[in-house]
Amino acid sequence: MRRATTTLSKPQLRASKALLWTLSLALVSAAGCGTRAPGANPAATATATPPVAASAEAGAEAVETSYERVIRKVLPSIVQITTGEGLGSGVIYDSAGHIVTNAHVVGTATTFEVTPATGGPARKATLVSAFPAGDLAVIKVDDPSGLVPATFGDSAKLQEGQIVLAMGNPLGLTGSVTQGIVSARGRTVGGQDQGGQAGAVIADAIQTSAAINPGNSGGGLVDLDAHVVGIPTLAASDPEIGGTAPGIGFAIPSNTVTDIAGQIIKNGRVLNSHRAALGVQVGTAAGRDGRPIGAQIGAVQPGGGAEKAGIKPGDVIVSVNGTATPTASALSSVLAELKPGDQCKVELLEPEGGTRTVTVTLGELPA
Repeated sequence: MRRATTTLSKPQLRASKALLWTLSLALVSAAGCGTRAPGANPAATATATPPVAASAEAGAEAVETSYERVIRKVLPSIVQITTGEGLGSGVIYDSAGHIVTNAHVVGTATTFEVTPATGGPARKATLVSAFPAGDLAVIKVDDPSGLVPATFGDSAKLQEGQIVLAMGNPLGLTGSVTQGIVSARGRTVGGQDQGGQAGAVIADAIQTSAAINPGNSGGGLVDLDAHVVGIPTLAASDPEIGGTAPGIGFAIPSNTVTDIAGQIIKNGRVLNSHRAALGVQVGTAAGRDGRPIGAQIGAVQPGGGAEKAGIKPGDVIVSVNGTATPTASALSSVLAELKPGDQCKVELLEPEGGTRTVTVTLGELPA
């Protein structure tokens, strides 16, 4: 399966290389020490617990109870998805047996084995459709009896600092649960495949402090109301250590998930991507020193915004609305923040060496 990275890098799903969220939080409760009144009998004096410490203990117990309640309610809606190349996670979407997951989890497979996180025999499933540009896919089990659909929340209501639980199957450890917080909202992050080509770009992504490791990709990011608010999909990479950057992970927001999954279930495919497109196929162009200089156009869609603006194969896009686009992935990230119908200024480097700027009316990214 593909290995996704991002400026920000996404580990590849491959026999233990689907993504996982893990974060451990140590809950420390302080015990207070009482003082003995003058003249009191030491043998008869009890140690008092200060009100602040007692309140902290009660608060910790309340959080623990909340975790337990959420896990009991949501974990039955989480599944492990196994393909011939590896495993990942998924979330039961409805009582008909539809399961939403990441496109990179399904990869090129069309048939799967699905195992409930709470145990039970594996069930056969088939692909309904995938939307690789947004890293989402829907599969359907042959026998949906007894499946428990998750409740999806409104990701637009998330707040920074809000506690979230991640549920999935890290390293094949079925039904694992970890926790973290919402670190930020509204991020735009893009991935690359193993060949360095532009992969999925996630708009309005949820950043979380939960770590992403192999196995949990496609699972559920859940709030303390037991609502699925995101699908974990990307991890940041640290070029200095050559591995995953701890505490920086990303999830597809639930509002995007329900929109795309709903279209796939209703129509068999995505009809409205809500994503802007120039109407070109591009790759990364390199300068004489080997460094990337822009997104080189290989083909132009007939009738698309780029063709109407006079953009031709061989042109190199070096910026959009003043934002540099040194790579194809960078161009995808810039476009992900725009909408179909928007007009943008595209700066081009021509094959002869000259530059020009054109105005393009953006179309919609085809599904």
